[in-house]
Amino acid sequence: MIRKLLFILLRLTLIPFFIREVIQRKRITILVYHDVKPEIADMHFEILKSKYNIIPLRDYINAKKLGKVDKLPPKSLIITFDDGHKSNYELKTILEKYNIPATIFLCSAIVGTKRHFWFRHGIGNSTCEYLKNVSDEKRLEILRKFGFEERKEFSDRQALSKNEIEEMKDIIDFQSHTMFHPILPKCSTERALKEISQSRKDLEHKHEVNIYALSYPNGDYSNREISIAKKAGYECGITVDSGLNSQHTDLFRLKRICIEDDADINELLVKTSGFWGYVKENLLQDGANVKRRVGVMLRGLRLLEIQLRKMQDEPAH
Repeated sequence: MIRKLLFILLRLTLIPFFIREVIQRKRITILVYHDVKPEIADMHFEILKSKYNIIPLRDYINAKKLGKVDKLPPKSLIITFDDGHKSNYELKTILEKYNIPATIFLCSAIVGTKRHFWFRHGIGNSTCEYLKNVSDEKRLEILRKFGFEERKEFSDRQALSKNEIEEMKDIIDFQSHTMFHPILPKCSTERALKEISQSRKDLEHKHEVNIYALSYPNGDYSNREISIAKKAGYECGITVDSGLNSQHTDLFRLKRICIEDDADINELLVKTSGFWGYVKENLLQDGANVKRRVGVMLRGLRLLEIQLRKMQDEPAH
């Protein structure tokens, strides 16, 4: 309820309206969804279509290279999805209904299989956040204690199937989100290189799509990842650094605005304008937030210890 009221109040300031009609008129806005339900997507796309000009990611990249971003439609908006969740297939008719040229970033070693996303293995939010901040080796070591292996085939699937990808190719721009969705800066150089370069090769070979864009998992990247992506043949890198894009935005540091999969219309419009990102970064960025983040990590570590202790105490079958 507090969340809903907050976004109602922020929208009533009319600042999101001003940003959309004045500032965003000459900027490129990129949104990212993950596992949004069809009924929510229908509501979102209808309102976004009425207030923005939705364009393909490829159009922006081409215009930027030619120095012609100013020739793109005013209030240009790009819609993307990260991971390639199997529920994305349910959005096919809705995307067609509103003629949305969306981009879906796929984890090449998970789509088309029954392998799972490591962050959806039932480890809890606190533990998940903790694992994002440890080395890649440590993350995998801990996940193995919970019965997770990157290449393990489970009884159910979480990602799009090969047939679903094939059916959506006419309306979706499929791009790369690495192979297994590791936190790239926490990986060895050898692993980061394989995750970035092999994903592009696999997607082009298995699905016959042209891969030119990389979405950094969890939005985490460094100069090393940018260098690897350039050498691997990518034309751009997509972050979750909040903000708007222009002719001058670094191609390998393109900004995106994260939209919660259950956001209502007020939250959608406030966040899409970029106003929420400004509020968070400039008005809420204080010591309390730093303490809260450290607290989340510590709680995750404690929860992890408790869960592992329980598993050790359980009799073997």
